[in-house]
Amino acid sequence: MYEPIRSKSVHSTMADGTTDFPHRSRDEELDIQLAGHLAALLAVTDELRALAPDADLDAAADRLAEQMTRLRGGQAPVRLQVAATRPEPCPAALHRRAHTLAARALVVAASRADTAVAILAAERMDAHSAALDPREFAAS
Repeated sequence: MYEPIRSKSVHSTMADGTTDFPHRSRDEELDIQLAGHLAALLAVTDELRALAPDADLDAAADRLAEQMTRLRGGQAPVRLQVAATRPEPCPAALHRRAHTLAARALVVAASRADTAVAILAAERMDAHSAALDPREFAAS
């Protein structure tokens, strides 16, 4: 009445474990995600450094680059020299953005139990929130 199935089921081939594409572990995925958040935070930090040079921002940028190098297996991040191109720069917006990026990095660092990055991210959150007027920070 019915013709028997002659080929393997899609479900059985998926269960075999033979795939054509590589899989990454959860830790590898979290490393990639964390490195991305740190790269974005480093870019904003470099923008802030271009607007108002500061020794604290210089040290933070160096620490961010160091952690990114560790997460990327020794590959140092590409750093561009940023020039303030806006006629009216808005450091408050950059501080808010940096605070948000540091918070994202903190969440990922906590989920992968990376204490060094979690401490660095928390310090950056504190520094960026301190750089803002409390009314400006509450408005975002």
